[in-house]
Amino acid sequence: MDDVDAVQAQIARNMLTSGDWVTARLDGVPYLEKSPLIYWTIAVSYEIFGVHDWAARLPVALSAMGLCWLTAAFGIWAFGRRAGLYAGLIMATCIGLFLFTRVLIPDVMLTLAIALAMWAFLRVLDEDEPHPRLWAFALAASLGVGLLLKSTIAVLFPVAAGVIYLAVTRQLFSWAVWKRLRPFSGIAIILIIAAPWHVLATLRNPPYFSFSFRSVPGQYHGFLWFYFMNEQVLRFLNLRYPRDYNTVPRLYFWLFHLLWLFPWSVYFPAVFELKFRPVDRAGRTRLLALCWTGFMLVFFTFSTTQEYYTMPCYPALALLLGSAMTLDSAWVRRGTRVVAGVAVLAALVLTVILVLVWGKPAPGDISMALSQRPGTYTLSLSHMEDLTLASFAYLRLPLAVAAIAFLAGAVGTFRATGRRAFVAAAVMMVLFFQAARLAMVTFDPYLSSRPLAEALLRSPDGKLIVDHHYYTFSSVFFYTNRGALLLNGRFNNLVYGSYAPGAPDVFIDDAQWKDLWLGTARCYVVASDPAVARFEKLVGKAGLYPVSASGGKVLLTNHPL
Repeated sequence: MDDVDAVQAQIARNMLTSGDWVTARLDGVPYLEKSPLIYWTIAVSYEIFGVHDWAARLPVALSAMGLCWLTAAFGIWAFGRRAGLYAGLIMATCIGLFLFTRVLIPDVMLTLAIALAMWAFLRVLDEDEPHPRLWAFALAASLGVGLLLKSTIAVLFPVAAGVIYLAVTRQLFSWAVWKRLRPFSGIAIILIIAAPWHVLATLRNPPYFSFSFRSVPGQYHGFLWFYFMNEQVLRFLNLRYPRDYNTVPRLYFWLFHLLWLFPWSVYFPAVFELKFRPVDRAGRTRLLALCWTGFMLVFFTFSTTQEYYTMPCYPALALLLGSAMTLDSAWVRRGTRVVAGVAVLAALVLTVILVLVWGKPAPGDISMALSQRPGTYTLSLSHMEDLTLASFAYLRLPLAVAAIAFLAGAVGTFRATGRRAFVAAAVMMVLFFQAARLAMVTFDPYLSSRPLAEALLRSPDGKLIVDHHYYTFSSVFFYTNRGALLLNGRFNNLVYGSYAPGAPDVFIDDAQWKDLWLGTARCYVVASDPAVARFEKLVGKAGLYPVSASGGKVLLTNHPL
């Protein structure tokens, strides 16, 4: 897909082909804001399987599977087989994990690293643990890997949760506890894993040090300042430049967790019946899960945030929910009734929509029926607001499958309790995820520029120009593996790297585009439909030759094919 999905995939390919595994680049421009491990894992996947879109997704898919297994294993160790399996089931079938692993972002990998760190922390402290040194090594290694996934928060979250836990249990100043944790050898392990890349990235992208608190266009302070000061400190303070992001309103940010953990979030009231006293392994795990979740939610309450930023607390919530679901509690039974009620309501709504759009025509692709809101896509789920009633005419099959899924879930959870109800809810979600997958196939022409890239590959050679920002048509770069000139695209993620010494001059304005377009050499431009009117004013309608159109986007050339 366009945006960050193809960006990550193309950076990994650039690293593999250039041999530079230190500095990420887009269209030759240094891209200094992200940690490299997700690029490295994708590049290794390319090396093994070849450069394919499915190969790019393998590391994220394997990490999601590993996270579900780890959560189950953690739960079995802490609470027993039944609660552990429930915790793993929650992770595998909750909406949040499915939704936020459709795109190539490292958050599921980060979540896996943090969950391992938290489990290792408890096992180091467990007096019955036969291998505390090994788990201390696992704790440090997971923090080091986390640093290469998403920088300082990968250390901040587990360390803060652990310190709060030690303070609550009155072990913070216990010499015996710190001796078991082995902080000095742990720091050495973290540095061995994470320091080499940070040092190399700093040396290759000078200047080395800058202490400015100003983040403004046109200034370049090197890698270290941008990566730590701009992306960590100033972003937390909402002072980062470029301002290419938004933040979820605080109330929605908290309430959305009921959706991300659905259908299992209905059992949250039963969590309050659990015991959190750290007198046994189960109590210690619940208390740590509370510290783990609480710190993250409070942290992001005071910071800018996207919908998926709190994914690293999903395992903690899954552990609490899995433990609660083993109780013979009225709240568990009521939660199951809520699942049945929500499933009935969802099935009815989807059926009504399906009836309303059954006879409606669905010409072309779904982009023809979606609302367009340029400049407003600053949250990860912003495109959800593009849906209109007419757009559901293109989604008849996904609607039908989703309605069947919720109907099956309603029947299963209404007639069953306990384990059978949980299995019915899980089956409902698996069917619903298949409906969502079918919907994504329908949305592909809108969310991806692959049809334009394929048309370009079939066309004669020529200079490629991309209108607007790199992210807008990033899948064109991936599927063609070509560089391009960026028309009026010097903003957002690429603006800082564009001022780096030696950065290629790939940015042009309308006047430069006009000169190129009216020249003798063949050029192509990829743009959104509304941009065509601007091009017509610059070169005339007769100077634009359509090559392909898909998903509200066009590929034009300046000479007849």
